Amino acid sequence: MTLRSVDTWLDRFAYKHPKLGIPRLMLYIVLGNLVVFFFDQFSSLTFSQLLAFSASDILKGEVWRLVTFVFVPPQHNLVLLALELYFIYFIGSSLEREWGAPKFTLFYLVGILANILVGFAAGASTMYYVNLSMFFAFATLYPDMQFLLFFFLPVKAKWLAWADAALFLWEMIGMAAGGFYLSMLLPVVAILNYFLFFWSDIRRYVGGNIRRAKHQHSKQTIDFKAAQKKAKETRGYMHKCAVCGKTDSDDPSMEFRYCSKCDGYYCYCMDHINDHVHIKKDD
Repeated sequence: MTLRSVDTWLDRFAYKHPKLGIPRLMLYIVLGNLVVFFFDQFSSLTFSQLLAFSASDILKGEVWRLVTFVFVPPQHNLVLLALELYFIYFIGSSLEREWGAPKFTLFYLVGILANILVGFAAGASTMYYVNLSMFFAFATLYPDMQFLLFFFLPVKAKWLAWADAALFLWEMIGMAAGGFYLSMLLPVVAILNYFLFFWSDIRRYVGGNIRRAKHQHSKQTIDFKAAQKKAKETRGYMHKCAVCGKTDSDDPSMEFRYCSKCDGYYCYCMDHINDHVHIKKDD
């Protein structure tokens, strides 16, 4: 089953505030990263250092860092950076098409604000984990979409999402081992941002699976194939109405249904499926 985003208060908020949306937001994010990377090549990464999030420098008055840290490249290898930026552009653009610009902008803005709060606690911050968490959202909406891993191995998005989750866990373990406990909040808030926007979908999906499992194991659940097989083997026909006795041999055009409220495999023609006394073993 594929999760599709249901109407929530976030959807209603985004609908009522269309001006909040920034169309093609990820294009601006990607271009900003490329511009900073370009200037870094001529400044020995000094340019990134002037834009990166630093709680101490912000408190000294360098308030532009509250915004510019969003455009600091995650790493400085051109090939790897190009792959990462293409990845987040593709994922972000797909989410924007699915949700609309206002909701996607809200998703990214909440991630920025959460990282700012963590940044003041930890001393530094980065959008790396928020960008990675976008794939959780993408895989939830498009779990069966295939990607070519290493350019030749097809892998579904839902399995890559589990690999993404494993990466989050591995990096959190590394932070804990190094004593950077406050930095562990960065991947945590990125995941919480995902749950904020998908909690209603996940709850609906899990609840639906539980209800289906209960129904499948219920005594009242009819095994239609078993019922048809039993009827065919013992009577020579597939269906026979328990009220009027009509069979599908008598009237091939008649439709028959099994009643889930009767105890046992009782079949009824369309004339009596909604007009019969339910058979109970206790009666």
